[in-house]
Amino acid sequence: YLLANDTNKLAASRQALYSVMLNEEGGVIDDLMAYIIDDGFRLVLNSATRARDLEWMRAKASAFDVLIEERADLAMIAIQGPEAVTKVQTIVAEETGLLLGQLPRFSAMVIGDHHYARTGYTGEDGLEIMLPAQDAQTLWWQLHDAGVSPAGLGARDTLRLEAGLNLYGHEMDEHTSPLEANLAWTIAWQPEDRDFIGRRAVTAVRKQGVASKLVGVLMTERGVLRAQQKIYCAETEVSGVLTSGSFSPTLGYSIGLARMPVIAGDAGEVEIRGKRKPVRLLAPRFVRNGKALFD
Repeated sequence: YLLANDTNKLAASRQALYSVMLNEEGGVIDDLMAYIIDDGFRLVLNSATRARDLEWMRAKASAFDVLIEERADLAMIAIQGPEAVTKVQTIVAEETGLLLGQLPRFSAMVIGDHHYARTGYTGEDGLEIMLPAQDAQTLWWQLHDAGVSPAGLGARDTLRLEAGLNLYGHEMDEHTSPLEANLAWTIAWQPEDRDFIGRRAVTAVRKQGVASKLVGVLMTERGVLRAQQKIYCAETEVSGVLTSGSFSPTLGYSIGLARMPVIAGDAGEVEIRGKRKPVRLLAPRFVRNGKALFD
């Protein structure tokens, strides 16, 4: 009921579920990960929306026999990249390492008081480890000594943009339908009698069609794409707006995501400091496994 995706898909504790949490108007309150753990569910939220999310969930839970507990006693460390699993295997027990090597992507397992999920928000392979907060510093330095370099949110944001992943507050918010943010796949429409908050609103949008779409933007000329810059369609002069933008170290070009009218084609212009520069409009995914996804 709380999530647009269906937690019944989590038939086993070894699975992870990505979902949006909607308001009654069908806007996105947050995107999150859900897991089965013990006799309940574990939800991993965005830290920036933590207080609002908890307030919303507790308000909705008041009508049900359910307990919502914030786990401030836990910490999470994300290890991302093609060598993530291999690096973690060097610092854990041999049996744990073997199990991690067999863990499929988008799956999870609990070993002792550590919750391992083969997930992340970089578009690359990786592990997210949830563990008692008092043990996090020890794990951090073990990873450091194993050759894992720390990376901040700026690096994570560049990677998620190269992968075409949404960022809350940019590509989606309380006033944006998931259908306009390329998130229709996170909604479980079946069974038809399954109710969830926002279902009526997103069903109406689904029937009438969306007015805008989320596209990728590629600029090969000098300059950097930034959020809120205007994008003009070359054929029609209708405009949209960049929701995210940055330089891609992998591609050597500036890339971005933009909300555009559905009639937008594959060519456009971006306005930077009062001047227009040509850009390509393409599928909102640029890089996978270090390689470009377009010609």
